[in-house]
Amino acid sequence: MTFPNACQVMRWHFHPMGLEATMDAPGSMVARLFDRDSGHTLIAIAGIPCATVMSATDVERIIEAVELELEAFIPPQRLAEAG
Repeated sequence: MTFPNACQVMRWHFHPMGLEATMDAPGSMVARLFDRDSGHTLIAIAGIPCATVMSATDVERIIEAVELELEAFIPPQRLAEAG
């Protein structure tokens, strides 16, 4: 699938969060997950390997990588509460 189609698949996957994805180099992308109501960025990840045409497996790997980063992320509010 083309990069725009892959981005749409990822948007559907992460809904209700918003997802913006852009290619920042010929072989990598930046993904930003955000709160649709406030526009607040939850997490931004750069340097994700991608291509202009990807297989469903490639898109699945990107989704998994973003999910792992999201799970590892601790929002600043929660960090302050823990301290």
